[in-house]
Amino acid sequence: MTETLTDDDTRYRAVDSRDSRFDGVFFTAVSSTGIYCRPSCPAVTPKRVNCTFYPTAAAAQGAGYRACRRCRPDSVPGSPEWNHRADLVGRAMRLIGDGVVDREGVSGLAQRLGYSSRQVQRQLTAELGAGPIALARAQRAQTARLLLQTTALPVTEIAFAAGFSSVRQFNDTVREVYDRTPSGLRAETNGHRKGTATPGSIGLRLAYRGALDSDHLLDFLALRAVPGVEEVVPGAAPGVRTYRRTLALPYGHAIAEVDGLAAGDPAHRGWLDCRLQLTDLRDLTTAVHRLRALFDLDADPDAVDGQLGADPLLGDLVRARPGVRSPGHVDPHELAVRAVLGQQITVAAARTLAARLSERYGVALPEPSGGLRLLFPVAGALAEADSADLAMPDARRRALRGLCAALAEGTVRLDGGVDREAAAADLLALPGIGPWTVGYLRMRALADPDVFLPSDVGVKHGLQRLGHPGDPRAAALAGAAWAPWRSYAVHRLWASLTPVAGAKVDDVSEGVRA
Repeated sequence: MTETLTDDDTRYRAVDSRDSRFDGVFFTAVSSTGIYCRPSCPAVTPKRVNCTFYPTAAAAQGAGYRACRRCRPDSVPGSPEWNHRADLVGRAMRLIGDGVVDREGVSGLAQRLGYSSRQVQRQLTAELGAGPIALARAQRAQTARLLLQTTALPVTEIAFAAGFSSVRQFNDTVREVYDRTPSGLRAETNGHRKGTATPGSIGLRLAYRGALDSDHLLDFLALRAVPGVEEVVPGAAPGVRTYRRTLALPYGHAIAEVDGLAAGDPAHRGWLDCRLQLTDLRDLTTAVHRLRALFDLDADPDAVDGQLGADPLLGDLVRARPGVRSPGHVDPHELAVRAVLGQQITVAAARTLAARLSERYGVALPEPSGGLRLLFPVAGALAEADSADLAMPDARRRALRGLCAALAEGTVRLDGGVDREAAAADLLALPGIGPWTVGYLRMRALADPDVFLPSDVGVKHGLQRLGHPGDPRAAALAGAAWAPWRSYAVHRLWASLTPVAGAKVDDVSEGVRA
């Protein structure tokens, strides 16, 4: 989609048509009003001569523009570029979204990326019009607005929870970005603030673009849900299912709930309802970022479905289920452990083993919440796990311990700032870690949209159901036509084997695991 925005005249046409597909891809600053908007803003289209286009909200803010109070450009989905770009800028944006600059500063960001602070600053400013501090500041402003308008917390607490170093800095930023004082921003929702299902929780909307098949996401997560750590349950509204899980975060832990769409909700509704219970509000930005990655909410489904839908083999699947996403994960270390646990066994067996390890080595919540009682074990604890608790063949036990030790020591990294090729090479160098596991981790932990698993049993069965040979060579040849969206093709093949939403889900293949 971003490739179609070759010049400002093209961007202006997108603004004139109020095309929501480009929300988050660029922002329109209007010199006659001093505000910046998302492309789909419902206000009267400004004159072309008054429009300047910026790649980020931070760049527009840095140029002196404030956020439109009508279209809330700070709350759009993230640019789909950060899903698939593997260069320095893409990796930096994923880390900034996870709150690394707030926690570790620009030097910490640069160290994770393997560049100097000056190089990171120069690259981000040249391409995005804003450096890492400005990008993090824009993110803090959005967090502050969310807390002001969804909680009754004192303004002072919100300032530090949003990541500001002082109340004065918080006040100045809110005035600059929103043209309101913090109390004035809060007053906009007084009297009609939505209640939340659980006292102490923060209710918010997770925005997305295009169509979203939430049944696919919830089916996928329900099949793999580790008891005590995550669950998919009936939601509060009729016909709604809710995904719930515990989150281990930098400052504490959280319980997250995300509602799927009801049967009558349009796939293009534009948001999923979410509730978060945080032990430390400083984790809000990180929690939201990780849930967005889990549900793949920054994707560009029009680009993905447009290409895959034109394919003779996959076209019918795409037309039957628009908006299938490629789920990520909230914790790459947890996913890596579960991928190894799932080698050569069924989904149910892997889930049972993960639940057993969580009971033995996970951290118990102070108070259970429904079926949630545990945080998934950290890699260091599993590296030292008793052999009696690792009911698996010796080779896989050694692979699990070696992986967990490497993750705990930092010799293997799976965070959003790593180079995917380097991470894959490091994983393959570990004993017992093969191409399937590496590919699966690239697809989910590293948000790589172009991973294909030609030897996967689920891929084989999916292709055979479509009347195509399922052997690895034939699968790889078919998959070549689906680049750069082969991860989505894999999920479509897997989804074609899954029962309808809400039905009892059994193991559909050995390959659909972890």
